[in-house]
Amino acid sequence: MPVLKFKGKSTVYSHHLGVPFRSLEIDEKKSLSKGSKNRKKDNSSLNDNLIIHGDNLHALKALLPRYTGKVKCIYIDPPYNTGNEGWKYNDNVNSPAIQKWLKQNGIGTDDLERHDKWLCMMWPRLQLLKELLSDDGVIFISIDDNECYNLKKICDEIFGIESFINCLTILCNPKGRSQDKYFATNHEYVLVFSKNPLHKGYFSIEKSKSQISSEYLEIDEHGAFRLLELRNTHREFGKHNRKNLYYPLYASLEGTVDIKPDAQHINKILPLWDDGFEGCWTWEKGKVKKDKTLLFAKKTNGKWKVYRKNYANGAKKMLKTILQDNLFYTEKGQKVFNELFQTKDKIFQSPKSPYLIKELIKTCATKNSIILDSFAGSGTTAQAVLDLNKEDGGHRKFILVECEDYADKITAERVRRVIKGVPKVKDEKLKKGLGGSFTYCTLGKEINEENLIKGKSLPSYKVLSSYVYYIATGQTLNKVHENEDFYIGKSAKNTAFFIVYKPNIKFLRSRASALNLDRKEEIQKIMKVEDCKKAVVFAPVHYFDSAEELAKEGIIFCQLPFSIYKIAGV
Repeated sequence: MPVLKFKGKSTVYSHHLGVPFRSLEIDEKKSLSKGSKNRKKDNSSLNDNLIIHGDNLHALKALLPRYTGKVKCIYIDPPYNTGNEGWKYNDNVNSPAIQKWLKQNGIGTDDLERHDKWLCMMWPRLQLLKELLSDDGVIFISIDDNECYNLKKICDEIFGIESFINCLTILCNPKGRSQDKYFATNHEYVLVFSKNPLHKGYFSIEKSKSQISSEYLEIDEHGAFRLLELRNTHREFGKHNRKNLYYPLYASLEGTVDIKPDAQHINKILPLWDDGFEGCWTWEKGKVKKDKTLLFAKKTNGKWKVYRKNYANGAKKMLKTILQDNLFYTEKGQKVFNELFQTKDKIFQSPKSPYLIKELIKTCATKNSIILDSFAGSGTTAQAVLDLNKEDGGHRKFILVECEDYADKITAERVRRVIKGVPKVKDEKLKKGLGGSFTYCTLGKEINEENLIKGKSLPSYKVLSSYVYYIATGQTLNKVHENEDFYIGKSAKNTAFFIVYKPNIKFLRSRASALNLDRKEEIQKIMKVEDCKKAVVFAPVHYFDSAEELAKEGIIFCQLPFSIYKIAGV
């Protein structure tokens, strides 16, 4: 597969692996719980909707222990790199020369290497976003012509060319930009990639009530339906290129259809063409045998045609690759934002329409999905998620990440208003409020050996447990068992995990934190109950002759403070 080469690629290629893990620190004053202005500081609230203020590369790394492989839908709206956005590259890459090059001034139109710098910024973030996606997860990326080609090429490389779904064209400005040099641009794009190849029809969404009432005009004992012709394609093309769909069908004079004649009065069905008896159909033979009661034939204008009943119940539609609903216009996004903030000033420039993001989410997310936006901006994605939940009673969860200083006063404030309601808006739902809650977080200090040794910023038991489990297995820990036995759970390969730890330097330096004979026997009892032949134990010290002695009994000892490493096969 052809790959895109750009300056700095070799430096940032694996940069995401070296980004330090950080804890998420809850800001209780800026969080919003159901029925009250603030929530008490409690780690369990990290299971709520999240708004994270901080560098999105570090925030994505902080999310890995909890959310790896769990995010169903990602929507991001990164800088388009027009040269007028004033964004700066601030990743701490290892190469001093590359670091100096990347951080030179802001990225402007006169910077001939701004495309390279933009790619250096996007590469590690896309790598981490891929890790967070579930196996059937999807990422939508808004972009325009400045970087669409480059973005497509690096996504082909990161996600795999077979995981490219489509490039949607969005009519975002029907009037066009009159200040453009050659043509008045009135569109932008949304690139769609999946983590793995997906089945046909994956992105279909349910039809609206108005669509159903206008399309499904016939009714039988099973409900409203419409008629769709069963033919697939031209006979000669089908004969050579759709062999599994090319075969004869037969119908009785009453119009019933089957693979084989089933009555004395049989007519071979002639398709639209009159030079043969076979046809190329949209159903395979097995489908015809199974659902033949949905088929019937009749003559129309002297020619036989086969139809199938398509019922309205559960009816879905595919989105078109050109989205031109006026609800998706940038102007609409600006209007919704300004109305929420009760202002005519553009305190936030060109926010996306929540109706566009809502439509994209509907194509892939279920009622319990996690939706992530790591370039959160004005918080439009949160509004789209809350609106969907209000609409169908769903429990979708959003995670927003915003690095700019307006994370609280614009991003989070918009979500507060959407949840609680704004009395003066026209939309009745927004007037009453969509309901919901969120936890506002900042990035804590690095979880590393130095901080543990010094006893500074000790992470909570849950945070450190999730962290060491993820580093050791590459998996997320769904639930931490926070008990006196220090057992935190077992991996997919039936390895039990223990961490003898309390966020207390006095405990960590005491004999109570050691892996001794009594604790070993307790661990072995739990291994037996959990049906695990192996256990990994993180503790400050052990009181045995050697770690090899413990390993013979299926116990792998890892010392705290630690240099965490990935333990293969657990």
